[in-house]
Amino acid sequence: MAVIAVLAVLLAGGMAVIFQQFVAGRSDQLLTSGGAIGAPFELVDHNGEPITEQAMEGRPVAVFFGFAHCPEVCPTTLYEMAGWLNALGEEGEEIGAFFVTVDPERDTPEIMRAYVTNFTDRITGITGDPEKVAALTKSWFVYSRKVPLDDGGYTMDHTASIYLVGRDGNFKGTIAYGENGETAVAKLRRLVKG
Repeated sequence: MAVIAVLAVLLAGGMAVIFQQFVAGRSDQLLTSGGAIGAPFELVDHNGEPITEQAMEGRPVAVFFGFAHCPEVCPTTLYEMAGWLNALGEEGEEIGAFFVTVDPERDTPEIMRAYVTNFTDRITGITGDPEKVAALTKSWFVYSRKVPLDDGGYTMDHTASIYLVGRDGNFKGTIAYGENGETAVAKLRRLVKG
């Protein structure tokens, strides 16, 4: 049994490395092509109000895809993102920050509102029809997959990077999960100036 457990850990680790290489390669491809990212969408924000891609147009944006039942990556990322936006102060007021669920089956507007507002009022939660959310995540080249749990529930595997997009709608890079805070703030500062 121990051998099987070790093999499972190695396989999971190997898949994580392969996935990170995929994301890095995709990021490089988008950057070198001046790549537009995303697509038109009609969903709802964490207040239950309609939201479309127009909320992200004409200003720099930071977009993170995750879910409210996430045990570590999502709360850590939202906490850090809130801190980086605070660190920028007035300089970062123009940045639109968004948290798009990859679990719209559970993440209702009410749940998203309670979750996101625990971190800051600067981040807008986005949820809605599962098929429309899936189309949006695909247009951002975001990986997400439902993973069944032994207790009958599930969790979600998903891309853990924050996507940065300029005023022109083009992809400008990412902030990786666990990235140094000073580096992250510097990237957001360049995003504003760019």
